[in-house]
Amino acid sequence: QVQLVESGGGLVQAGGSLSLSCAASGLTFSRYAMGWFRQAPGKEREFVAAISWSGVTAYYADPVKGRFTISRDNAKNTVYLQMNSLKPEDTAVYYCAARGPRLAAGTRTDDYEYWGQGTQVTVSS
Repeated sequence: QVQLVESGGGLVQAGGSLSLSCAASGLTFSRYAMGWFRQAPGKEREFVAAISWSGVTAYYADPVKGRFTISRDNAKNTVYLQMNSLKPEDTAVYYCAARGPRLAAGTRTDDYEYWGQGTQVTVSS
């Protein structure tokens, strides 16, 4: 079965950096668009970033543009989210998600079929 396993979350001070990873198994990773979403307490899950199955195109939510970078290594079946200049409002559980095969990357939760269990990111002020 398909499994997405996030790692790399933790506690960091404002202005710091974290790198999240999401290891995929049970699917042909290179054919799936991948996304990162986050959910803060009491809020709906929201789009953060997505990358096409080819890795050529990336999309970002406005609040993270210029600070976060999504990338993928199809040889390692892994998608990454590099988060720099973190702010307290970035505090949330971060989820990776997969959409495919060979579908365009989406920005809505409904676009994605498979989800990981999430990893907590906490940014202190």
